[in-house]
Amino acid sequence: MTLKEIQNIIKDFEKSQLTILELETEDFKLRLSKNKTSELFEKEKSSNSTSNIKDKESITITQQNHNLIKSPLVGTFYASSTPKGKPYVEVGQKVTKGQVVCIIEAMKIMNEITSPYNGTVKEILVNDGDTVGFNHHLIQIDKDHEE
Repeated sequence: MTLKEIQNIIKDFEKSQLTILELETEDFKLRLSKNKTSELFEKEKSSNSTSNIKDKESITITQQNHNLIKSPLVGTFYASSTPKGKPYVEVGQKVTKGQVVCIIEAMKIMNEITSPYNGTVKEILVNDGDTVGFNHHLIQIDKDHEE
């Protein structure tokens, strides 16, 4: 299987309604997942305790005041283009729509993630080198009032 064929499979999988895809040949095995276990874990956690419900409510309120940049694919989060390089964005920094804010590496392919919003970086929700799932919250952006 060629790299181009694998890339096409990944793109088709991302656009599909499937949550898991496994493909296996004699000398090749591919498993893709749109992992939503962290969201399920949060729901279970919040239903088990009153204090967690209050935490979940404050998270919801926070998310209403901010835009979230989410991971469009499963992979590894990188804040900069090189291991010791300057991060693309830092907390308090202004960003513009289309600006690169991080990289998600999937199958040795570096995917630049751009901001769909204008605003200020409020919080970076993952650490450099963390594995992220599909739709995983990466960066929180304060909305600019001009939008």
